[in-house]
Amino acid sequence: MNTEFIDDIQIDEKIKKVSHEPIKYKVVLLNDDQTPVDWVVKVLTQIFKHTNETAEKITLTIHTEGSGVAGIYTFEIAEQKSIEATTASRNHGFPLQIKLEEE
Repeated sequence: MNTEFIDDIQIDEKIKKVSHEPIKYKVVLLNDDQTPVDWVVKVLTQIFKHTNETAEKITLTIHTEGSGVAGIYTFEIAEQKSIEATTASRNHGFPLQIKLEEE
């Protein structure tokens, strides 16, 4: 068995690396008449990791404008956080609605 190495191989193609930033998604909490303000603040602080002050500001925005952005993430993280918040809300008997919007 004879193995020869070829040192003078020339590649005519050039591989172009293209990388893109992943698309970001906004997690939007919607206002409703049954979910208490304290619960929304708790969701924002525990699941979305906001400070108490920013959670209260977002909650006020949700109440006055009908919706508010809890955070902006890649799709997988946004989906996971929205599922976690929805599940916790349902387990406590609250109909908190959450949607994802492409940024």
